Amino acid sequence: VQLQASGGGLVQPGGSLSLSCTASGSIISINDMGWYRQAPGKQRELVARITSGGSTNYADSVKGRFTISRDNAKRTVYLQMNTLKPDDTAVYFCNADITGPWASRRAYWGQGTQVTVSS
Repeated sequence: VQLQASGGGLVQPGGSLSLSCTASGSIISINDMGWYRQAPGKQRELVARITSGGSTNYADSVKGRFTISRDNAKRTVYLQMNTLKPDDTAVYFCNADITGPWASRRAYWGQGTQVTVSS
């Protein structure tokens, strides 16, 4: 199983970016999916998660600015980031709780994508 993230880049404060992450491989079902981020010198933190049924939760710092969504048919999770702030600068990682063959279940991580908010 692999998670391939795309998107990110450099944006000015107040701007927008979108991230996507697609799962591939021997997958029976995908449970929760989410985005985490890690800024230099800080621990990795939850940004947003979404269940297979579409229920979401967000870090307080991004509520009202970020939107997580998913397309189950495409095995893809998205993160739309609006009104970006310099504090949003970090490496963003996607995460998915995946059930594979023989009822195996574990969390997988994508490779990380850099988001830089700077003027």
